[in-house]
This record gives sequence, C-alpha cells and structure tokens, in this order.
Amino acid sequence: MSTVFVEGTPISDTRAPDVPLAQRWERRRFTARLVNPANRRRLSVIVVGTGLAGASAAATLAELGYQVRSFCYQDSPRRAHSIAAQGGINAAKNYRGDGDSVHRLFHDTVKGGDFRARESNVYRLAELSVRIIDQAVAQGVPFAREYGGLLDTRSFGGAQVSRTFYARGQTGQQLLLGAYQAMARQIHLGRIAMHPRTEMLDLVVVDGRARGVVVRNLVTGEISTHVADAVVLATGGFGNAFHLSTNAKGCNATAIWRAHRRGALFANPCFTQIHPTCIPVSGGHQSKLTLMSESLRNDGRVWVPVAAGDARPPAEIPEAERDYFLERRYPAFGNLVPRDIASRAVKSVCDAGRGVGPGGRGVYLDFADALSRLGRDGVESRYGNLFAMYERITGDDPYREPMRIYPAVHYTMGGLWVDYDLRSTIPGLFVIGEANFSDHGANRLGASALMQGLADGYFILPTTIGDYVADGPFPEVGDLSGPRAEVEDRIARLLSVDGDRSAEDFHRELGAVLWEHCGMSRTETGLRKALDLIPALREEFWARLRVPGSGASLNQSLEKAGRVADFLELAELMCVDALHRTESCGGHFREESQTADGEARRDDSAFSYVAAWEFTGVGQPPVLHREALSFDHVTPSQRSYS
Repeated sequence: MSTVFVEGTPISDTRAPDVPLAQRWERRRFTARLVNPANRRRLSVIVVGTGLAGASAAATLAELGYQVRSFCYQDSPRRAHSIAAQGGINAAKNYRGDGDSVHRLFHDTVKGGDFRARESNVYRLAELSVRIIDQAVAQGVPFAREYGGLLDTRSFGGAQVSRTFYARGQTGQQLLLGAYQAMARQIHLGRIAMHPRTEMLDLVVVDGRARGVVVRNLVTGEISTHVADAVVLATGGFGNAFHLSTNAKGCNATAIWRAHRRGALFANPCFTQIHPTCIPVSGGHQSKLTLMSESLRNDGRVWVPVAAGDARPPAEIPEAERDYFLERRYPAFGNLVPRDIASRAVKSVCDAGRGVGPGGRGVYLDFADALSRLGRDGVESRYGNLFAMYERITGDDPYREPMRIYPAVHYTMGGLWVDYDLRSTIPGLFVIGEANFSDHGANRLGASALMQGLADGYFILPTTIGDYVADGPFPEVGDLSGPRAEVEDRIARLLSVDGDRSAEDFHRELGAVLWEHCGMSRTETGLRKALDLIPALREEFWARLRVPGSGASLNQSLEKAGRVADFLELAELMCVDALHRTESCGGHFREESQTADGEARRDDSAFSYVAAWEFTGVGQPPVLHREALSFDHVTPSQRSYS
C-alpha cells in the first residue's frame, strides 16, 4: 500500500466552535466578523456554477451588496443539473406530527452516511432545513399541499417519518426557478454579472490565495481571466467519471479537479452513491442513464421471481412465487431502506440469477397495490410526470405493468475538503453543494442534496465568507498571462494529438473500468487492476486522442476532451482511496469486509476519519491527510433497518 500513497500530516476543522452541538452555528454566526454594507459594495466574489447551491449563493451575496460574477457552461442558469432532481427536499418541520425533529433528522443523516460525516456540519444542516422551506415558499415555489392547506410531505429512504417536501416529480426544477428569479433580480440591478456558455478551466492562485479563474467562452473560444476577492465553486459532483450515470452529459469535474491540482485537498473520492431506482441499461449505444425518483418507493413494491431464470411476464407470476426482498430483509423500513442498502440488495438478487429483463439486470417496481388502493387518478396525482417519462423512454406503460429498475451511479459524497466555514485548504476558495464533501458521509439520504445546496447557498456561505473578506479588499492582481498561457497550452495539446480515437470512446472505456472495479462493490484485486489500467488508458489518451476542429469557435469535442482528461486523473485517485479504505461503509463496499449476511462491515477503530488527498503530480502517489471524526451525540453502530 505504501507505493500507492504517501502518509501526510493530519488535518482538522478548527472553525466549529467548542460549545454544545445545538449552539455551534449560532455561536459561529455571532463570532464571524461582519462587513458593513458600504464595504461590501467594494468587494467582489466569483461564483462558478448556477445550480441550487450556486444560484442561491450568487443571489444572496448580491442581495447583501457584494459584486458577483457568475459563470455557467449552460446557455442559462435555469439549465443547471439541479433542475433534474425529482423527489423532494428534506426538512424537520414535523407537519405530520409523526415524531420528527431537528435532532432526528441529524441522527438519520449521520446514521444514513454510515458514521463518516462530521456531527457539527450535519446538525447545522438539519437545523437550517426548516428555514429553507420558509425561504422557498416565500419565493413562490409551488410545493404540494394537503387538504387542510399545509405543505404536504412524503417518506424517503432511511427515515421512518414523513419529512420530504415535494412539487410532484419536479422539485429540483421548481426550487431552481425560485433561486433563479432571485438571481435574475440581482442581474437586473447590476449586482450580478452573468457569464453563460463559459467554462472554468483553471483557478488563479496569487500569493497563496484564490483570486480568480481562467475561463473559455464556449461559443467564441476566447480564453480570459477574471479576478475577485474570493472564489466560490458550486459545480456539482463527479459521477460522470463513470460515463454512464444519472447526471446530465455536461456535468464534469474540471473546476474542482483544477482547484485540487492548485492545492485544494480532495476528500473521500471513493464515496460514490449508486441509486437503486434507475431505468436499466438497454445497450452499448447509451451515453447516460435516467433516474426514477426514490419517491416511487413510497408506493411501488420491489420484487423479483422466487425462482432463478423465471422469464414469465410479471402478470403471470403469482404472489406466492414473488420475492419482495427488501420487505423480507428489512421489515422495519421495507422498500424505503437507504440507497446503498437497496442497491446492494438489488445487485445481490440479480447476481443470483433472479433479475428480470434483458440480461437479467433489473427488478420490478410494481404499483399494482397502489393503483388498487388509490386508483389511477390518485397515483397519477403523485407520480404522473414520472410515469410519463418512464413510458416515453421504455415504451412500457407502468400503469399496466411494473417498471424495471436497476442501480446506477448518481451522486458523489466525496469532493473538495472544506472546514465548518466551507473554506477549502486554499485561502479564499469556498466550495459548496455537491462539489464539497462535508455533510453526507459515505452515503447521502434521498432528498438531502437539495437541502444541502440551499443551506450552503442561502444561509451558510453568506455568513462565513464575510469573515474571510473582512480582510479585503486584497491587493490588485498583477500579470495573469502565466495561468492563461497554461490553459492555452493544454487546449493546444488536446488539439494537436491528431490520433484516431474520440474523447467519448476513451470516456466509455474509463467508465467500464470504474464500474467493474470501483463501482457497486470493490476488491483489492480489482482496484489494483484498475490502477494498472487507468494510467495506461491515460497514456493512450494523450497518444491517440482525436479532436476535430479548432479552439477558436464552438467545439463540443474539445470541451469533452478536456473533461475526460480530468476524469482520467480523478479516476486514479478514486481507486487509490477505495484501495486504502479496507473497510466497507455506505456506498463503499469492500467484498473483503462484510457481515455473514452480506451487509457492510465498518472498521471504526481504523477508518473513522475523512481521507483528504493532496495532489503531487499526475501519476505520482498522492499524500493522505487524515481528519479524525468524533461522535459525541450519535453512537456509531452496525446499521440496522430491519
């Protein structure tokens, strides 16, 4: 193992106040230095990304008076991938009176993450959840309401209370439109300078501080630099390293990976969430997969035939010959076990030859009972747009026959390391939303991504960034021709290889390696094989890549090539992290570390820490910095959902 990485000095989060857990955020808000309104107008902040985290942060910072520059590679902030989130957003409102509370949401989140997240961050997230709903309602977000007029909620995996607020299957879209309208107001007032169709290609670090970004205009090909007093990355996760994932095709890791190369530590890159409720792969032609919301598991029942190889249509298989395996194995939570638990259970029955559909890579998600209980109108009012989407993609009517689902890469809990203030290890660089690692541990509970993104953007960052920029304005930045030239040279290198393989072809091969050896389960043998295959594939990439066209205009092949080049470096770190963590926890399942009944077996004595990695060069052993985790309010235990 020593040849794979180098042991470094420990790291710690020193910004969470040493007071009782429930008082930490209020104490931090009080002790954080303030910037008066007149001074805010002289300070500038760059926000990269316009999903829920980035849009809410940009709008709130501009409302406070900062001069904000916002960048996104889409043609409009409204097309950020947050728009694809379907099922809902968690909040500890306890409108149902079913026993929910801030502490219960905190407990469920720490447990759901398999005890690999900081208690301070998770408690703050639960505490702020109630304010997020109020903010969204005030913006006009059309959450579903029940008969009495209160906001309606539904259940999600990993919880026995109903705390998930939703807008049919379009919750992400409606929340993003709320944040976007707040952004649009600030754009109109001149406090946000919006730069669409612009991709960040490097971070500018001057005298040890993050001071700006190097970007490429995706329409004209122009390379430019932009300077500010602080930089915020809100660019999402890196699930597209697997090629096939539920992420939009454009989602990438370039912004956070280039920041990592400039000195920001990268934490827990092996923690990838495999979502159990996705439309199965239908063939080698696919470039992405489609998520079916976890909310469907409220009323849909998951099953497979009892007998292996049973190829009868589902309607011809009687109840006695069906195995509702999630309900059987986890009776307390049934179909609403957390995503990592459900995904491994689905894989297990398919590996045993009981899967359904082409190749046996699928299980049924059956709504027959719900249709009988609620009627078609009742089911349609809850899930109508999701059912329509499934039918458009597969050609099958889920009102008449069960959906077929199979796990797929969805979310990444790892990301750039940040402290309680959301500061990375580069002063002046803040990281929010899925781009950081901070709140979900080894597995994210469903409906918590929207919660984290909006908590970071609306409430946490606007408070903590003031404590940093109170030292500003910082000195003027001089000549930036160096960082710009590095980006131009990299683009020229990508264009000059003139080989015979497309970036998409390399990406597909990389994804297959990751899925096979660093996907739903990992072994030492498989990970070491991946660590042989990935550097060889990267070397071939730089020898055989073909990018048609030039860098002086719109060139999506060039965009893709740059992103795949970064994935080829990140993938190696993912495998190093997975190899060094010889326990199983959450989404990271080492086959060598499991219980007799196939559940994940943690090793708290050896691995109760955050693994924060330092970049030392392409192909060079990274340096591991450990942040010890302590649990004073939730006792780590073998997770049980039965």
